[in-house]
Amino acid sequence: MTSARFLVFALACGLPSGSYKSQRYSLLAQITSGNVRDLELKWVFQSQSLDKFEATPLVADGVMYLTQPPNDVVALDARTGRPFWIYEYRPSPRAATCCGRVNRGVGLLDDRVFLSTIDAHLLALDARTGRLLWNVEVADFQKGYSLTHAPLVVKDKVIVGTAGGEFGIRGFLVAYDAKTGKEAWRFYTIPGPGEPGHETWSGDAWKQGGGSIWVTGSYDPDTNLTYWGVGNPGPDWNGDPRPGDNLYSDCVIALDADTGKLQWHYQFTPHDEWDWDAVQVPVLVDAEWGGRPRKLMLWGNRNAFFYVLDRTTGKFLSGKPFAKQTWAAGFDESGRPIKVPGTAPSSEGSLVFPGVQGATNWYSPSYSPRTGLFYLSTWQGYSSVFRKFAVEYEPGKRYMGGAPKSVISALRREPFKSWGEESGYGAVRAIDPQTGEWKWQFKMDDVTDGGILTTATDLLFTGGREGYFYALDARDGRLLWKKYLGGQVAAGPMTYQVDGKQHVAIAVGHSLFVFGLRE
Repeated sequence: MTSARFLVFALACGLPSGSYKSQRYSLLAQITSGNVRDLELKWVFQSQSLDKFEATPLVADGVMYLTQPPNDVVALDARTGRPFWIYEYRPSPRAATCCGRVNRGVGLLDDRVFLSTIDAHLLALDARTGRLLWNVEVADFQKGYSLTHAPLVVKDKVIVGTAGGEFGIRGFLVAYDAKTGKEAWRFYTIPGPGEPGHETWSGDAWKQGGGSIWVTGSYDPDTNLTYWGVGNPGPDWNGDPRPGDNLYSDCVIALDADTGKLQWHYQFTPHDEWDWDAVQVPVLVDAEWGGRPRKLMLWGNRNAFFYVLDRTTGKFLSGKPFAKQTWAAGFDESGRPIKVPGTAPSSEGSLVFPGVQGATNWYSPSYSPRTGLFYLSTWQGYSSVFRKFAVEYEPGKRYMGGAPKSVISALRREPFKSWGEESGYGAVRAIDPQTGEWKWQFKMDDVTDGGILTTATDLLFTGGREGYFYALDARDGRLLWKKYLGGQVAAGPMTYQVDGKQHVAIAVGHSLFVFGLRE
């Protein structure tokens, strides 16, 4: 096949992480360590919005589809950046999210583009014209629900999950028929009476249990399982109103893609009191483990541990810290973390590593089958003082039982104060999944929100809050090229090939920058 549809990094079914395995690894090989220094800017798309730009675009048949925040879909000529069409969606001005009016991209299937909105709607558009085909209300935004991640298309279904854990929602995943918009199945991430896991909640706490979904999951066609990371329980930072493990918050859940039925779960942080959402990307790898081939899941968690799970059964295989942490002494035989006494939030304040933003967060990791390494963006040496207080639930209002403070927050109030080791730093770290140890790091002065892309030529692309776009050697972390783009990188890079030429794209600040080799 030679059409652009099969040469792009985002495959024909419209997958935000490049494939169902979510490895963010590209087979494109035109840009190499030998010529990456010859990258030059080809075109720029300037967003007509000052909201945060966190989307990774998708490319199919020479057309680039991306969202300009909060919820406009733009179709561009991938060769030149010329707009073909723009679909403007106006969400309700009363729609609320915890962390900005964000959208992380679209889904694609054949001639349809799928968009989720911050007022909790799911839309299908005609990919050729931008014409609206259907629009369904997923949840009531007035109760705090929103949709912020790129939809995942599996076979004939479009799967989305609800954000809003800071507003006391009861989170869920839901699948819709791609042609009609009719609901196919629904799975609540906070189990109700009679459902497995409900016993991990006390009284009526489950009704406002949180468990939001705000990063796109993965899918394994062999097992027909789709995997999703689930957010924190509610209320944040105060576990007193919700005794128990609070399933399925802070879990990875494996659902049958046809029915939505739960097949297994693993909880990274039982009874989470630090707001360490497990909404990182599930990275699927087929590799040897213990001397035999195994279907693995690799996971760099916000709680500072790197995990290896058996993705067929959910069995815990390994857990190793990849950044400084003080909350867990290790794991028991079942893979349950052993919490360190005195690290839970208190009225006086408890100093804990990592801080409230975690040792990593939603930024996309990558896995390279060539190097066998897992790459993630991390905040090293970053802590917060976690305080809790009493809180009462009110529909549609923030449901937070604490107010953590961090050194980074203090630095934001003093913009000219120098960063130092005591304030933490950002880095890309390369982890050997077999040992859990990191092999190298690329250190940045500031912390980083940038996602990662690796390629078949052992290149690694990423960015940071300092405004640089980097190309590293994926084998040893050596800096090969960098470009200052004048704004914070808060998205994942992607690569595509059109007209026989490979390009690399990255959203920075309020613009999308596209690079190619000098001709």
